[in-house]
Amino acid sequence: MNKSQVEKLMWSIALPGFGQYLNGKYFKGTVLLILEFIINVQAHFNQVILLSFHGEIGKAITHTDYQWLMFYPCVYFFSLWDAVNDAGGGKEPEPYSFLPYVLGVFFVTVGLIFSSNLRIYGVLWGPVWLPMLFVFPGIIIGLLIKKTLNKAP
Repeated sequence: MNKSQVEKLMWSIALPGFGQYLNGKYFKGTVLLILEFIINVQAHFNQVILLSFHGEIGKAITHTDYQWLMFYPCVYFFSLWDAVNDAGGGKEPEPYSFLPYVLGVFFVTVGLIFSSNLRIYGVLWGPVWLPMLFVFPGIIIGLLIKKTLNKAP
């Protein structure tokens, strides 16, 4: 990953759509930014984040609109992948470069699905922390599969 791609990735982590703006993809960036705001407001995500940071996981769970929040991982990780892909300088992306992002989405979504009742080490992590924990195995497995597929003859 080159310096430009890392910059776009970091801005997209801050807010989906910003990486696209930096890549000159204004329409795509605007669509992603609007989707981010709509999903965030409809899912009550800022309130859920605030409650989670204060350790009020039960309240966070009751405030979460899971029907809306389930869209968030897809928009978020697509924004990350797209910003990095477009920042590649016009060259063809590495084969299977999408796999860490796709498996990240899958694992985060599974974490979100089970976030209202799954306890790890006796702790109920809730709709913010459990999906964040699940992102790591998703990305790692995606990287391993990508590496394996790219080595295959």
